[in-house]
This record gives sequence, C-alpha cells and structure tokens, in this order.
Amino acid sequence: MSIRTTTRRRQLGAMMRKLRARTGLTLEEAGRLVGVSKATVSRYETQAGPVRWIVVEALCREYGATEAERTAIVGLAKDAKQQGWWNSFGDSIPESMNLLLTLEDEAVREDHFACVYVPGLLQTRAYNTALQQANELPLEPEEIERLVDIRMKRQEILLRPKPPRLWAILDESVIRRVVGSPETMKEQLGRLLEANESPHITLQVLPFSKGAHTAALGSFVTLGGSEPALDVVYVDFHTGSLFLEKEEELERYRLAFEYLRAQALDFEASSSLIHRIRKEL
Repeated sequence: MSIRTTTRRRQLGAMMRKLRARTGLTLEEAGRLVGVSKATVSRYETQAGPVRWIVVEALCREYGATEAERTAIVGLAKDAKQQGWWNSFGDSIPESMNLLLTLEDEAVREDHFACVYVPGLLQTRAYNTALQQANELPLEPEEIERLVDIRMKRQEILLRPKPPRLWAILDESVIRRVVGSPETMKEQLGRLLEANESPHITLQVLPFSKGAHTAALGSFVTLGGSEPALDVVYVDFHTGSLFLEKEEELERYRLAFEYLRAQALDFEASSSLIHRIRKEL
C-alpha cells in the first residue's frame, strides 16, 4: 500500500464505486456522460492517481447523488492532496510511520491489541522517552526528543471534538513490565486509569490467568474507516511494519480481536487490576 492510496483518496474511490453501482451504469457509460474515458472513471474508483474535483462533481450529478453526498464527495476530491500535521516534522519520518499517521488521521475507530508495550496513543511522555532510550541503536538526545514530540502530537486526535473510538486490549505483561522506573510506570498506569474513564476509550486487560489465547498474532491495530471497505490492519514488527487490507486478512484480525475482547476482563475489572498493580510499585 502506498501513501497515495490511503485515507481521503481511498474513501473517495469507495464512494464513487458505490454511487455508480447504485445507478447500474458501466464504466464506459459513466465516462461518456461526463466526457471522460472509461479508464479515467476506473482510475477514480480504484484510488490510483490524482483526481479533478470538477469531474467528480459531474459524475455525482449523473449518478443522482443527494446534495449531502455530492458535497461530501467533492470535499474529499478537493482535499485529496491535503497534508497532515506531521509534515511539519520534516522528511525524516519513515514511510511506514508517515503511512500510519495518514491512516490514523482519518480513522473513526481504532482497535488495539498490545502484548509488549502500552499503545502509543496512551503513552505518557516519560514512558515513551524511556522506550526511545532503550533502542538497541543509541539515539542522540535531540532525536529522542523529536520522536517523543511526534508521539505526543499524535495523541491530540483523542482531543478532537469527534475523536476516533479507541478500544485497547492489553496483555497483563504490558502493565507489569516496568518501563523507565517505578515512578514512570506509576504515572503511566495512572494515565490508563484516566483513559478508561473517557466515553470514547475502552480499555481491557487480558490476564495471565487466561493462559493460552488467540494472541499468537502479536500486537496489532485495526484502523477503521467510515465503512468496512476502508479498514486497514497495522502490524508493527521490530524489523519493520505491515499494512494489511485484503478482506481475508482483515477478517482474520477482526475475529482475533473479538476473541480477545471476550477473553479479557471487563473495563471495571481491568481498572481494578491496573490500580492494584500501581499500588504495588
């Protein structure tokens, strides 16, 4: 997956396909109505390459889109090249991180399973700093600060008027592993307790007592779009990252998350366990 085929552009393609399918027009028929080729209509629907909003608007009219649909779709076409906040951090952000931030900026839902560390959206500054300092390739203090700044800025999506719905399942090892120092960890666990009180965040702990479970897939995130066709699974490995969007891949991770959610403690019991571990530090 390339950055060109993410977020607004992917959503635009999905909506254009849906509108044309509703009318029963072929690609060739739709193109003929607005004076463009069959290939152009196909390209608009398959998320490849740039689009001209005036053509998008003409297609919407021929498809009989409602005023609300047309306004939303033309808005997507006009904003398809819009840059995200992370561009201000320069070109040194790895492409995989750029892609994750691009997807996350448009997500309406995020489902996280973490089996090693606290999910990035819920990390405190001190906790993330300790993680950066533990890199097997020592980083300069300036680089660590820059990476931590990006992580903290990324968390601002949770402060939006309409934030994404965040559901996080943490293996018990995540909340017992002391990262940085006991004080750093106490602060981090306090952040998790606070997060679990938020109306748009649900946090569950998968306890050791559950034994073997479906977490053999490792840590992963499902970034949910405005419709299932826009979902993407992000899997972060120590040596790189994977972005999965094939339906069979998505279904596997959706099913895994459902199993994990059923096996984990409910949010009240999860908060109680976090509070108890925090008192032990």
